[in-house]
Amino acid sequence: MKLQRKNRLRALSLGAIAVSGALALTACGSDDTSGGSGGSGKESAANANIKCDDAKGQLAASGSSAQKNAIDAWRKVYSTACKDVQLNYNPTGSGAGITAFMQGQTAFAGSDSALKPEEIEASKKVCQNSQAIDLPMVGGPIAVGYNVPGVDNLVLDAATLAKIFDDKIKTWDDEAIQKLNPDAKLPGTKIQAFHRSDESGTTDNFTKYLKGAAPSAWSHEPGKSWQAKGGQSANGSSGVAGQVKQTEGAISYFELSYASDGINTVDLKTDAKEPVKATVDNASKAISEAKVVGKGNDLALELNYKPTAEGAYPITLVTYEVLCEKGNKAETLAATKSFLTYIASEDGQNVLKENDYAPIPAEIISKVRTTVAGLS
Repeated sequence: MKLQRKNRLRALSLGAIAVSGALALTACGSDDTSGGSGGSGKESAANANIKCDDAKGQLAASGSSAQKNAIDAWRKVYSTACKDVQLNYNPTGSGAGITAFMQGQTAFAGSDSALKPEEIEASKKVCQNSQAIDLPMVGGPIAVGYNVPGVDNLVLDAATLAKIFDDKIKTWDDEAIQKLNPDAKLPGTKIQAFHRSDESGTTDNFTKYLKGAAPSAWSHEPGKSWQAKGGQSANGSSGVAGQVKQTEGAISYFELSYASDGINTVDLKTDAKEPVKATVDNASKAISEAKVVGKGNDLALELNYKPTAEGAYPITLVTYEVLCEKGNKAETLAATKSFLTYIASEDGQNVLKENDYAPIPAEIISKVRTTVAGLS
């Protein structure tokens, strides 16, 4: 637990680097590691493996706030090797990121959900004689964080979560919660359920889990926009996490890297013998059961929200980098390929686990590397 907490703090501190919601990959001194030694041995070795080639200039991207902390961590390493690249990643949310990409404003978008068929069709307008593809880069658990003083361990199942977020269970001492936590001293505090106000792939994946694991309790269709009535909203993963931290009785969903040292996370009761914790390793067990359902070089995945592996944590997401297979802008192509080549590399994927994210399974990330190499 100490290691996990340190990792969470590290991820949060990295997140603070962003200014006005954007991060810049520059040659500024802020990229130096503490102590001014130019980086640790691991970072120096990783730097040596990064190929900048002809990468230079401005590289604009936006989208998923779920992967923001991962990109912050990648930035620290990449920027020391490729000082001529300035990457601005704005964590506006998956929906806004896809929109910006479709309008030709960015080189690529980050999204927690794969493109829909109609979005792929629409992308042909921005991708010259081609279309957009989904490249899975980041995996991880969607944690359910809560703020109930005096309750340090909480177990919930899919049906109970569905009823909480559908405003059908209203207090923390509800019989359904008590049944799952017989030894806990649950207060009669009103439940304050927070959801994302922006279009979010995290919302899409969370509601897919509720629909898949508890269809009788969750009648709403999954999607990037919140469909259920009631509850309160906040913008971005940092917004809902912040509300949980400061609001007694609150509960919400967000990536594990946003669960700071002051936020407890729910253990899920599944078909496993013991409740499953939201950890990177447990999420990896679930993600390993994902299947590639995209066509050609589109590597969209179908996640299994009812995994069979013992100890698999079922509320997971995969974030994609969305870009043109061909017809990318000439002025940003070299930088795009250089950066994506690094983050898909073994060194890049190793950074994820250090920051509460899960690397993409080996057989899938190898296909990503091949696809990135062929971008044009």
